[in-house]
Amino acid sequence: MRSLYFRIYLTVVTVLALFALVSGWLVQRHLEEQRLAAEGSVRERNEGAARDRAEAWGDLLERALPAASAPPAEQAVALREWSQRLRLPMALDDAKGQRIAGSESFQRREFDSPAMAPRLQAIRFDDGRLLWVPKPNPMRPGAGARAAELHPPPWMGGPRAWPNGLGLAALLVVLFMAVAGGAYPVVRRLTRRLEALKQGVEAFGAGALHQRVAEDGRDEVAAVGASFNRAAGRIETLLRSHQSLLANASHELRSPLARLKMAMAMLEDATPVQRAALRREIETNVAELDALVEEVLLASRLDATAQVDLQDRVDLLAVAAEEAARVGASAQGADVQVRGDERLLRRALRNLLENARRYGGDEVEVQVLDTATQIELRVCDRGPGVPEAYRQRIFEAFFRLPGHAERAGGVGLGLSLVRQIAERHGGTVRCDARDGGGSCFVLQLPRR
Repeated sequence: MRSLYFRIYLTVVTVLALFALVSGWLVQRHLEEQRLAAEGSVRERNEGAARDRAEAWGDLLERALPAASAPPAEQAVALREWSQRLRLPMALDDAKGQRIAGSESFQRREFDSPAMAPRLQAIRFDDGRLLWVPKPNPMRPGAGARAAELHPPPWMGGPRAWPNGLGLAALLVVLFMAVAGGAYPVVRRLTRRLEALKQGVEAFGAGALHQRVAEDGRDEVAAVGASFNRAAGRIETLLRSHQSLLANASHELRSPLARLKMAMAMLEDATPVQRAALRREIETNVAELDALVEEVLLASRLDATAQVDLQDRVDLLAVAAEEAARVGASAQGADVQVRGDERLLRRALRNLLENARRYGGDEVEVQVLDTATQIELRVCDRGPGVPEAYRQRIFEAFFRLPGHAERAGGVGLGLSLVRQIAERHGGTVRCDARDGGGSCFVLQLPRR
C-alpha cells in the first residue's frame, strides 16, 4: 500500500500539472485570439484604405476620361494614358456592358478571362460606364503578424510582452518544479506527524498504557493527538482502577468464602444449636458477598461513566429523612432541591449513614445546609473519629482503618463509592473532626 504522504504529494503534483497545462492552453489561446484580432484589424484598415483609394481613382478617372458620348478610340487612348500614369491595369465598359478599351497591362495579365473576374473590382460612373480595376491585396501572408508586431494593441506592453510558445512552456515547467519542490516538505511534515500518531496508537494498543503522542501545532492533527491523549489517559485510569478493583475484590472474597466453606464442612456433624449458629454465619457471609459484588459492580459502572444524567430534581431533605429513618438517625435542615441522579445520591447518603452507624455509635445526625454557593449534606457521628493522617485515605477503594475490619467488618468500598458519586455530580466529599468528638462527613454539591 502506498504511503499517505506519497498519495497526498502525488495528488498535489497532479493537480498542479493539470493547472499548468490548462493555464498554458488558456494563455496560448488568448495570444492566438489577440493575434487574429490584430490581423483582422490591420486587414480592415487596409481594405478600407483600398476602397478609399479605388473610389478616389474612380472620381479622378470619371473627371479625366472623355465623356461617354466621345468616340471609343478617344476613350481608349485616354484610358491607356491614365493606366500608365497610375501603373494600374484597367478596362472600361459602356453602359450596355460592351468593352470600350483595356490597358495593355490589363490585357497582358489576362484580366479579361472569366476566371479572373473575382479579382476585379468595378467602379460605376455616373453616366453608366464601368471601370474595371484589380482588387487591392490588403494583406499578404504574414503581413498581419508583422503589422501586429510593429503596432501592438494597447493591451500589450510591447512587441514581446507575452512569451512565445517555447518560453511559456519553460516558464510553466519552472513554476511546476518550484511549487512541487515547495509542497513536498509541507506534505511530508504533515504525514510524518500522522505516522507518529499511528505509532503511538499501535504502542498503546500493544499494552504500553503510558504511551502518549505529541500535541504540537494548532491544526487537526494536533487536535487528534490531544483527543488520543485524553482517551488514553482515561483508558489507563480505568484499566488501573479495574485491575486494582479486581485484585482487592479477589482478596476480599477469600475471607467470606473461606468462612462459608468451613461452615458448610461443619454443618453436617453439628448439633441443632450449632447448626442454627452456622446457618446465621452462612447468611452473614452470603450477605457480605452480595454487598461486595453489588459495590464492585457499582464502582465499575461509575468508573466507566465520566458523567451521569443530572436532569432530575432531587429533594435532598426528603431523601435524607427517608434514609436516616432506616438506621434510626435524625435529619434536619433546609428544604432544597439539586439536579442529579436520585438513585446514586440516595446510595451515597446510605453508605455514609451505614458507615456512621457501624463506626460512630448510635448518635448519628444528618444536616442539609443551603449556602450561597453550594449545598452541603453533613452526616455526623460521635464515634472515635478518624485520625487526621487517614482522612483522605479512607476514600480509597478497599482501605479500612487498622483494626476496624476485625471489629466492624465492611469491605472498604462504601466511602470510595461516595467520592465517585460526588465527583460525577460535580461535587466533593471530605471528613472533618466533629466538635465534642466524632466525625462529620461533608458531601458538597453545586447549586444548579
